[in-house]
Amino acid sequence: SGASAVLMQRLIAIATAVSRAGTWFGGALVVLAAVIVAVDVVLRAAFSVTIGGSDELSGYALAVASAFAFALALIDRAHVRIDTLYTLLPVRVAAAFDLLAMAAMVSLASFLAMQGWRVFALSWSLGARALTQLNTPLSVPQALWFAGLAWFALVSILLMLRALVLLVQGDAQGVRQLLGTKTAAEELADERTAQQAIRGAGGAA
Repeated sequence: SGASAVLMQRLIAIATAVSRAGTWFGGALVVLAAVIVAVDVVLRAAFSVTIGGSDELSGYALAVASAFAFALALIDRAHVRIDTLYTLLPVRVAAAFDLLAMAAMVSLASFLAMQGWRVFALSWSLGARALTQLNTPLSVPQALWFAGLAWFALVSILLMLRALVLLVQGDAQGVRQLLGTKTAAEELADERTAQQAIRGAGGAA
C-alpha cells in the first residue's frame, strides 16, 4: 500500500542519516588515532619518549570505523561488485540476482553481529583488559564495534524487506535501483553532487 511504502522510505531515510552519522563518528576516531600516532612518532624521534598505546588505539579506531561504514556502503551501493554480465541482464533477472545477493548479505551481517556480541559478552563477563600499557577494558571498544555490526545487520534486513515489498508490487526496476550496482549516469551524478558540496564548503569558508 501507499502508506507502507511511505513508511519504508522514511525508515530508509532515517537509516541513511544514522549510518552517515556513524560513519562520521568512525572517521573522527581514525583521524584522532592518526594524530596520536603522529605525536607519538615525533616524541620518539625528538625526545626518545612515548605516550604508549598509539598502535592499540589505532586498531580500535579502524575496527569501529569499518563496522559503522558497512551500513552506509550498503545503502549507497558503494561496495565492490563484479557486474560484467549483470549489466546485460533483463531488469527482472537482475532484480532476482539482487535479491539473492541481498539475502546473502543479510546472512553475513547477522552472523557478524552475533559473533561480535559473543566477543563483547565474553570480555564483559570476564572483565578482560588489554595486555598493554593502557590496560584498556576490552568491552569498551568491543561495544562500539558490536554496535556498528548490529546496525549493519539491521540496515541489511530493512533493505531486504523493502526490496521484497517492491518485488511483490511488481517493481523490478525499483529493486534494481535499491540494491543493484550503480549505472555510469548515477556515478557521474554522485561525483557532481560531491564536487558541488566541496565548492559550497569552500565558498562558505
